[in-house]
Amino acid sequence: MADVIPLQPVGAPTVLRTDDHARDSAGFTYVYPVISRRAGGVSIGINLNPNNACNWACVYCQVPDLQRGGPPPINLAQLEDELRAMLTQIVHGDFMQTRVPENARRINDVAFSGNGEPTMSPEFGAALVVVERQLASFGLLGQIKLVVISNGSQMYKPEVLQVVEHIGRINGELWFKIDRAPQDGFSAVNQVQLKRDAVARHLVAASARCATWIQTCMFAVDGQLPDEAELAAYVQFVGQLKQQAPGLHGVLLYGLARPSLQPMAPRLSAADADWMQALAARIATQGLEVKLSV
Repeated sequence: MADVIPLQPVGAPTVLRTDDHARDSAGFTYVYPVISRRAGGVSIGINLNPNNACNWACVYCQVPDLQRGGPPPINLAQLEDELRAMLTQIVHGDFMQTRVPENARRINDVAFSGNGEPTMSPEFGAALVVVERQLASFGLLGQIKLVVISNGSQMYKPEVLQVVEHIGRINGELWFKIDRAPQDGFSAVNQVQLKRDAVARHLVAASARCATWIQTCMFAVDGQLPDEAELAAYVQFVGQLKQQAPGLHGVLLYGLARPSLQPMAPRLSAADADWMQALAARIATQGLEVKLSV
């Protein structure tokens, strides 16, 4: 174990909030606790991109100083020490009483999320082994969810799909980002080149190995919500994916809960709750379960 890692990560008892997912709230490099509005409890984040680098640059992203690129090498011993310390605080310490609102005092999941695309890390598989080992040591393996939040861009790589399959065997889920129906060309929302067939192939391959949810963020730009053509294309696309991918469980539909930290932030605004509910009902007509967070 690395001897520079504090075993007591929690300092002043600042209560966690759903609108603040700061990655340094525990004073660690790789591990951070948040209150997830979608999960309804404490989510322990694993950040394999502490350099704030990602291969996408979504306009609504809340990562500060986001840059293009991949993750740095991961110190796996440090990751394990941090996770052990965090779980000790949650399971055996007073973390829930001092840091978590009363209505969210449950540990829901461990999530590979962080400040970039986690599946780009060469240590993704080794980091999963670390997480699995620590969950087992605290009696949590199979009792709580293991989540990977991904843009799906690396799901053509055999080594990544192998890790995804492992996640599926240990009560894991993949949250696969599709914000709009992909067209062959540039995505204005994700600021990246996308190919429709590639997105579909990646999702089908991943969902065959692990329970998969589509994750979609909807919002207005300059006061204008997605128009009917965009919505129809999106609903049609996710409906086609449902037919192609039996492992696709549904859609996690959400709006802007925290402000973007990207250049387009002043132009973005949240969608009305009634509009979001109507879209959720429309998606459900495709045979997909929809979990809505507004």
